[in-house]
Amino acid sequence: MVNQWLKFNQSILPPASCLLCETPAHGLALCTGCLQDLPWNLHACERCAIPLPEELLICGECRPRPPPQQYAIAPLRYVFPADSLISRLKYSRQLAHSPLLGQLLLDAVMAMERPLPQLILPVPLHPLRLAERGYNQALEIARPLAKALGLPLETQLVTRVRHTRSQRTLDAKARQHNLDGVFGVNTTRLANLGHPTHIALVDDVMTTGATVGALATLLQRHGVTDIDVWCVARTP
Repeated sequence: MVNQWLKFNQSILPPASCLLCETPAHGLALCTGCLQDLPWNLHACERCAIPLPEELLICGECRPRPPPQQYAIAPLRYVFPADSLISRLKYSRQLAHSPLLGQLLLDAVMAMERPLPQLILPVPLHPLRLAERGYNQALEIARPLAKALGLPLETQLVTRVRHTRSQRTLDAKARQHNLDGVFGVNTTRLANLGHPTHIALVDDVMTTGATVGALATLLQRHGVTDIDVWCVARTP
């Protein structure tokens, strides 16, 4: 994966400074060493993307209780320095990180043996959180994917109708309760889109899967039968 990424990006992008070590770099601002040292999630559960031994396809949690999504990918594990790259985008307004993270996710999408969805849906922020942050990091990551794949980038189908506490400080049970009734579907928009049945949800990090699970469950109630989850990183 690393060599393919370098070959592709060095051919189209000028040199830059590495976002991690500040040495000269090609491609999307990572030097060869830092790129190779990223915590790659090379083998993971097909349903929730949690890292797994090579001999397993589905984790022990998803086998007896499958999540609402049919497929999940996350090219990185959410440990250093992937957590630093994502946190800088999410909380420190380092928007220059979004093309890198989007490209890493794009490479994973292009390598998967699965049909592409009809549209890409970044996980939305509540308007209050969006006003506070100034941008939606999931949308920024999704932009290069949609452009490269030639897929619609949908931002009007789903909204956060309830403002919630940050998920960062909550355990799995509290995260699930925190998301009860948090999303709403614009049924008029759904009809205008032709009632798509295959959608990819894009987010920065999957921790317990509560957020994307709540969104996927809601979409299923509105006729979306095939849901992918595409995240940059997965908490081990």
